[in-house]
Amino acid sequence: MISSQLPQFLLATLLAVVALLQLTATENQPAPGYMGIWYSIGQNKGHGPKYSGGLGTYPANMVPMAKYDKQADVTWFVYGGTTSEKPNDLQIMIGAWNHKNNTVSKPFTIRDSGGFKDAHANPSMTIGGDGHIYVASATRHKFEGRLYRSLKPRDHSAFEVVYTGYMVYPQIWYHEKTGYTMLHTKYKGKSRHLHSMQSQDGRTWTDAVAYATFSGHYQNSAQLPNGMIITAFNYHPGGVDKRTNIYVMASPDGGKSWLDSRGKKLSTPLDSSNNSALALDAKSRDELVYIMDVNYTDDGRPVILYLNSKDAATGPKGDPRTWRLLTLGKKGWQEQTITNSTNNYDCGSILIEGKTWTVIGPTGAGPQELMTGGETVKWISTNSGRSWTSQALTANSTANHTYARRPVPNHPDFMVFWADGDASKSGPSSLYVSGEDGKVYRLPRRMNNIWEKPELVRR
Repeated sequence: MISSQLPQFLLATLLAVVALLQLTATENQPAPGYMGIWYSIGQNKGHGPKYSGGLGTYPANMVPMAKYDKQADVTWFVYGGTTSEKPNDLQIMIGAWNHKNNTVSKPFTIRDSGGFKDAHANPSMTIGGDGHIYVASATRHKFEGRLYRSLKPRDHSAFEVVYTGYMVYPQIWYHEKTGYTMLHTKYKGKSRHLHSMQSQDGRTWTDAVAYATFSGHYQNSAQLPNGMIITAFNYHPGGVDKRTNIYVMASPDGGKSWLDSRGKKLSTPLDSSNNSALALDAKSRDELVYIMDVNYTDDGRPVILYLNSKDAATGPKGDPRTWRLLTLGKKGWQEQTITNSTNNYDCGSILIEGKTWTVIGPTGAGPQELMTGGETVKWISTNSGRSWTSQALTANSTANHTYARRPVPNHPDFMVFWADGDASKSGPSSLYVSGEDGKVYRLPRRMNNIWEKPELVRR
């Protein structure tokens, strides 16, 4: 009714004002510095919580969490943080790394959760063709999902709400051919179903359409330069602690239709675990699967980084916990082993440049033994994953490092970022950045200026 009586520009102005009124006094404001959220899921079965610690860059299913923008020569990154020394007061934050002088900006608060403590509400982001930054703040139970848009192109100091809706684990992509695509999850009882929706302007979105509805799923996705979206997901025959198998699908049209790895069109939603998207049958081996990252080779073949385990609980019963790659080759899907770690929620990223593949994550033994994370290690292969060498990025830490996440795309000076935190008890969490040269920087917890140099903690 309103839209029929108001000129379009007045309607847009009114909607923007309404969206801004949803912001609290702490939003669109610079924060004191980089302090990550501390969170624990609990479920302690003798060897600590199922996962816990500094989870500002959790979970793996929120992608991308950072993007390098060549035009601005800046990497923008989002995370779950806090603006005080209270480690459990979740704020949806954004920061910027200026590659011209390797300085980092003060972070800005996009959303004040109002005391919400759950890191499942952490954000993902993308940058549109017009340079506006979009940040998706995830739904978590009664915590409302919101999509934010920067008020100005390539400016992370102020945002407006452009969409609210039910979007668990949002993964937001943009391509000039297909516009905006948001892959996300909807809870259906104890199950988790995968959905997609599209937008041309980032404001008006189609209804969500399901494409996988059997037994529950966690997914990760990637977008190729031609706009093709790849998603890899597992399924849960008997609940999330029984997650297994890997399914891989690709969409050439922003999530409207889907193909299997042979290019055959899939009939969606997939409603049975027995389908042609199956890439790894881990269930027959009685193995659990935790997907960490999805990337692709120079010729567009999917590469999935995942962890295998024998048990959902912490402790040695689930060993070996093996970091592996699943790669689509000429002879079908092939597995490659990288290393082992000690917790199902040890999580890293894979970066691919030609035959040089780099995996970065907390595979080293950390101070909180058997709990989430550890010491961050860089694993390098120069022969497309057939053999690996390692380089420690952190050592002698007092807190475990967790969830190393890569920008999409990335700059050599900012290959990954992650958070630390004592996995055994609530406490402070800092954020770190590492580049191709192996140097590690800790982002300042307190900043006096809008732009400052980060602290070099490893040369």
